[in-house]
Amino acid sequence: MHWFAAKSIIVSFPRWRPLTLLLRRLSARRFNALPLPLRQGERINSFKAERGRIVRGATKATRRSKESKYLIEEEDNSHIMWWKEKMQTCKKPSSIQLVKRLNYSNLLGLDVSLKNGSLKEGTLNMELLQFKSKFPREVLLCRVGDFYEAVGFDACILVEHAGLNPFGGLWSDSIPRAGCPVMNLRQTLVDLTRNGFSVCIVEEIQGPTQARTRKSRFISGHAHPGSPYVFGLAGVDHDVDFPEPMPVVGISRSAKGYCMISVLETMKTFSVEDGLTEEAIVTKLRTCCYHYLFLHMSLRHNSSGTSRWGEFGEGGLLWGECNGKRFEWFDGTPVNELLYKVRELYGIDQEATFRNVTVSSEKRPRPLYLGTATQIGAIPTEGIPSLLKVLLPSNCFGLPVLYIRDLLLNPPPYVIASAIQSTCKLMSNITCPVPEFTCISAAKLVKLLESKEANHIEFRRIKNVVDEISHMYGSSELSAILQMLLDPTWVATGLKIECKTLVKECELISHRIGEIVSLDGEKDHEISSFPNIPEDFFEDMESSWKGRVKRVHAEKAFAEVERAAEALSKAVTEDLLPIILRVKAVMSPLGGPKGEISYAREHEAVWFKGKRFAPSVWSGSHGEEQIKLLKPATDSKGRKVGEEWFTTSKVEDALNRYHEACAKAKAEVLELLRGLSAELQTEINVLVFSSMLLVIARALFLHVSEGRRRKWVFPTLVEFSKSSIEMSEIRSIITGASPRSLVLMDEICRGTEMAKGTCIAGSIVEILDHIGCLGIISTHLHGIFDLPLTRKNAVYKAMGTESADGHTKPTWKLIDGICRESLAFETALKEGIPEAIIRRAEELYHSINGRACSENDMKNGNLSPPDSGVNGFDEASDSLRRTSNGFTHVSDTLNPIEILQKEVENAVIIVCQRKLIDLYKKRSLSELAEVTCVMVRAREQPPPSTIGASSVYVLFRPDKKLYVGQTDDLVGRVRAHRSKEGMENATCLYVVVPGKSVASELETLLINQLPRQGFRLTNKADGKHRNFGTSNLSLESLTVHQ
Repeated sequence: MHWFAAKSIIVSFPRWRPLTLLLRRLSARRFNALPLPLRQGERINSFKAERGRIVRGATKATRRSKESKYLIEEEDNSHIMWWKEKMQTCKKPSSIQLVKRLNYSNLLGLDVSLKNGSLKEGTLNMELLQFKSKFPREVLLCRVGDFYEAVGFDACILVEHAGLNPFGGLWSDSIPRAGCPVMNLRQTLVDLTRNGFSVCIVEEIQGPTQARTRKSRFISGHAHPGSPYVFGLAGVDHDVDFPEPMPVVGISRSAKGYCMISVLETMKTFSVEDGLTEEAIVTKLRTCCYHYLFLHMSLRHNSSGTSRWGEFGEGGLLWGECNGKRFEWFDGTPVNELLYKVRELYGIDQEATFRNVTVSSEKRPRPLYLGTATQIGAIPTEGIPSLLKVLLPSNCFGLPVLYIRDLLLNPPPYVIASAIQSTCKLMSNITCPVPEFTCISAAKLVKLLESKEANHIEFRRIKNVVDEISHMYGSSELSAILQMLLDPTWVATGLKIECKTLVKECELISHRIGEIVSLDGEKDHEISSFPNIPEDFFEDMESSWKGRVKRVHAEKAFAEVERAAEALSKAVTEDLLPIILRVKAVMSPLGGPKGEISYAREHEAVWFKGKRFAPSVWSGSHGEEQIKLLKPATDSKGRKVGEEWFTTSKVEDALNRYHEACAKAKAEVLELLRGLSAELQTEINVLVFSSMLLVIARALFLHVSEGRRRKWVFPTLVEFSKSSIEMSEIRSIITGASPRSLVLMDEICRGTEMAKGTCIAGSIVEILDHIGCLGIISTHLHGIFDLPLTRKNAVYKAMGTESADGHTKPTWKLIDGICRESLAFETALKEGIPEAIIRRAEELYHSINGRACSENDMKNGNLSPPDSGVNGFDEASDSLRRTSNGFTHVSDTLNPIEILQKEVENAVIIVCQRKLIDLYKKRSLSELAEVTCVMVRAREQPPPSTIGASSVYVLFRPDKKLYVGQTDDLVGRVRAHRSKEGMENATCLYVVVPGKSVASELETLLINQLPRQGFRLTNKADGKHRNFGTSNLSLESLTVHQ
């Protein structure tokens, strides 16, 4: 046996290799390699398996002499078996046929006996094998010309999960090969990552190469589930969707309970949550989309691991969750070992550090149990409505939704919850416009800046983020919200930044981006344009780099492009235009000469395209000299393009000069953008903190807006119980109440005698006030308001009502004050009690309370408006007079748009104030409201307080025309207007008015009056379809805009 082994070695390797060296290498392999477990029918090549094939003849052995690295290395065993398991899951017939051609002897799965399966040094396969050895469990896509190709295991995965067809068909004698065009790379990566695969992308260095030489290649990046491929994004005009990053999760167990470790490779962060129950850990696993799952050996019942883990008793719920899913066991110190695994999986340097973002959980409530989270709809469950769809608008998605869901599943500490609650209260009451709250994924920021692939679009978004932080700090109403959001952001990011430091750094970042990046509205980047060259040519050549950075930073490159474009235009005019003029001058029937200067998009060239233009007899006429200069157009490889394409040497020289100038300008632009990315890497913590703060702000803003839109009408409890049951329930509430409790009581002490029940209710109010809990107590025991209660925090609220069509109806809103009335008569009449009984009840009621019917007094005119109303009328008149006197004095420093906005604002104030005064005089309004116009500018939105409140608004269009409307949901209406093309940055002003009918009157009045003052409206005809706003209001004093 030893003789045959030696003979095989001599035949298998080059004859100049020393025999002793070969024997020593063989001996090392024999004693160091671990045997790979084989199954029946498995094709795994070993040295003995190859022996029979080698000794069949020297010729065949010589042909395979350089297939030197297709034997299994010890560390490759587990990876090959991992791929084998993936191959066994293939179900498509096409991918099953490819799997049959695999050979499990190397990391690529190539059978060297098949066509294109060579693993010789210098071949593409060997180069791919070297890349594969660095990331053995990632799908390898290699750029080859206009395609990204994959072989072996990776080709099978492409066919199975990306819907691609194999190269060479199904019945080929070649190795499995598949690929996608360059333009389809993004979609292919999405398909692969969606199915849980990581992808390693290998690019080839573009540019001319010598004949018969292979292009150099390099690993340009990776795509993981939750972390897309970003190479080349700095030079494109589009964005890439960044899904929520998927962590690597490790679970262990200690004396405190279960522990969950989450590691984010993109963010280089990890967090540790310990002391969890088994239900809590299962809930987290079910709501977390993780990339890899590792289970620590501490989960086993004993150190030897002989028992069947978790199948019975303790750990059974976790075992049921993990069973059927792929996971790996790990041992050692949980955090350190898991970080080592992450570095190994993602090819990260072992010296790279990960930041601990764990927030202390000592005072944090326990996470929701799985059953609770399912039943309340926090986890999507069939048959149970989603709670998130109630808490947020239906069109809300992305980062705000994820934040609210995390709050529900993992309640924050009391201090943080209190800050969030206070923020919601403030947001509900502010009257100033609020920012758009630009939401950017923190993982996206980190990956783009670290890879230096942030483009101009992303830098503008980053500037929006930091500008909105500065805007909030500079607003008297929003600065308090900014301050309150600092602690919730700290919990979400693990970063602690003081408010002033945050604002200062944001201003510096905004200033630096503004210095480099070209912002919207700047007009120093016009595309070149010349009359004799198609506009599409210059648009395609220059739009990929113009408009990204300020021209001052690349002035020489930009100027050279302009000179090159002018030279190209001159060359085309001199060499090609005379031919065009000659062709046009020849008038002939069908079959005459044709010619034009055309843009060959595929070749990025401007050439002459024509036929039958050469004269049959050369007479020295106009254009003949230029025709003689023409030569066939060729592509970049020197091949003739076609029979109809022509150019001249002068045009080609000018075209090459223009291309070189554009390439140099584009390179300088990319260098500036990547340099800015490098600068901002030092501010990455500030950007992560700012982006998360705005995500939280937007989530709470949407929650408050939806709450106001729904008016939060809660169901009324109608269950009746005896007094003893009620007292027992109250005893439980008082015993368990704390300052962190929320107590809700409806119709307190309703089951006993009124006088004593009133006193018991008052005593309960005192004890709850002393405890300091939050709560609402509703009652019809009006005598409680006359009791001498000792209270510090309790306040009285009443249910608001409104009069509609002569009937009193509840508004379902709480207002300040005491209400001793009720809607008992209205409710009884509505439920069918005879009207005679209701009238008698009213007589008895008034006889007891000694009151006259206020409604009849109002009808007979016996009641007059209070004195305060008259004073209010005089103050309103003075305010209106002051507005009118100062109206025509518009600052000369304002631009035309600002002047128009100011004039419209003053006109709206005058028209609306006069109408409200007129309505007040007619007693159509209970009190006189002063008109206050609020301007909502670009990248701002109305506050939540406008939702559910009637308002009249004027929208400023880009064509300087106005649109007048009224709504009860200004936030939604402005969003709808801005969703139309060209209206993204539209400005509007609005006035909140008392009631929808008043809003309709003012809307029609403004539609009728503003055009008479010289303003142009787009919906002027709407004023003819209203019955409101037709009062004969004097207009002499209103004609202020000529």
